[in-house]
Amino acid sequence: MTTTNARRCVFAALLAASSTLVSTTIVSAQGSEGIVVYNAQHESLATAWVEGFTKETGIKVTVRKGGDTQFANQLIQEGANSPADVFLTENSPAMALVDGAGLFAPVDKETLDQVPAEYRAADGMWTGIAARTTVFAYDKTKLTEDKLPKSMLDLADPAWKGRWGASPAGADFQAIVGALLQLKGEEATSSWLKAMKDNVTPYKGNSVAMKAVNAGEIEGAVIYHYYWFGDQAKTGENSKNVALHYFKNQDPGAFVSVSGGGVLKSSKHQKEAQAFLKWITGNAGQAVLKDGDSFEYAISGESNPKLVPLKDLNAPKIEASTLDSKKTVELMTAAGLL
Repeated sequence: MTTTNARRCVFAALLAASSTLVSTTIVSAQGSEGIVVYNAQHESLATAWVEGFTKETGIKVTVRKGGDTQFANQLIQEGANSPADVFLTENSPAMALVDGAGLFAPVDKETLDQVPAEYRAADGMWTGIAARTTVFAYDKTKLTEDKLPKSMLDLADPAWKGRWGASPAGADFQAIVGALLQLKGEEATSSWLKAMKDNVTPYKGNSVAMKAVNAGEIEGAVIYHYYWFGDQAKTGENSKNVALHYFKNQDPGAFVSVSGGGVLKSSKHQKEAQAFLKWITGNAGQAVLKDGDSFEYAISGESNPKLVPLKDLNAPKIEASTLDSKKTVELMTAAGLL
């Protein structure tokens, strides 16, 4: 055998061995019961869900942490090559972005049947997993009930200039603006945002805005309810001077934001991923919300008894799957809030 032929034989043998190794690795990965979750929900809540699910099913879950918009854009960039099996969010606009890109697999009917229609996507491609309501957290040492805004829209009045705060750069507040856009239209939303630019004191995060109310820097802030409940359950030091005002009356300020969960159609572990979504929306997963310290609302079971019941919030009717995050960001940018 010539030297050249010998080299060819060695190369062919190495190539065959390499191919066998790659195939084995792929089969092993596909046969694995573990799943990867891109988690934009609060870490403590996701951890409780994961631990409960793994304990009951034996299925391993690897969690990657990030934000709503960050992960939504990452999933769109990754496309069919994403390592993610499941995507969990705090708010639904990020779910709508991924759904619009055609990246979700249909949620199993048994899972959808566990969740009321108003808390899941109309197309059945993702479902609600928890919820939170918009509130006006106010300084109870300065404001009495008769001095509170009747509507969130009243905060556009020049009389509120410099008196209220929010976290406009956050996904939470952008979801609230998205609901306003759906309810009132582009012109009214744009007008309110321009007035907000003149009146609001911006903060980085809902908890920071609430602390500012507590410290007397501002008289009120538009936030989600659970920041107050969470602080009260600990020391209460950042909320001792704060009370919550619920707008109700189907006001934009009574918006209930749905946290979402979906299975990526590129997942190699569809059965396990669907099982995870079914578990967190089922009795055990929703009991984590009822009995835990996240103070988010359960969407398919009883919520923490300390919370104002969902049915009493008189929230506006919103189609969560069509909240327009792109237009929301566009309008907020035009108003100078981003």
